[in-house]
Amino acid sequence: MAPKRTPLSVCNSILFGELYRRIYDQANVRGQEPITLPSNSEPEPDVVIAKKKADNYLSAHPTVEDIILVIEISDSTLKYDQETKLPLYAEAGINNYWIVNLVDNRLEVYSNCFSDSKGQFGYRNKSIFLPDETINLPFFTQVDFRLSSIFPSLAD
Repeated sequence: MAPKRTPLSVCNSILFGELYRRIYDQANVRGQEPITLPSNSEPEPDVVIAKKKADNYLSAHPTVEDIILVIEISDSTLKYDQETKLPLYAEAGINNYWIVNLVDNRLEVYSNCFSDSKGQFGYRNKSIFLPDETINLPFFTQVDFRLSSIFPSLAD
């Protein structure tokens, strides 16, 4: 695995901290911890928001039924996150997948997974949000999130 670049580390830290601070009492926010998919794989997304569970997932990693949102933060892994992880998450049934695209400086929001007649998996909806915009978290519509807070900027 290639070492993380500074902007990715900064973005990851800020995003995790913001999510934890805003929804820790309503959901579990996990950073780079395994999730269990039906294909018996256990990817470790950069950030996962999972349903609140009394044991904090001590008994088992979150499964698709537990997962509210999967977020990958991408620079050198952008193509892999878009072309390999995206269909993997869609096939598993994860309905909300975000890619913080540090290459193009935007947030890619994918929702409503599907499978076509050829057995290819993807998402019906893709939206692009720019760093100066605000987005609501899935299932937490009262939580608006200013994207400028998570995109690293040397001007700050």
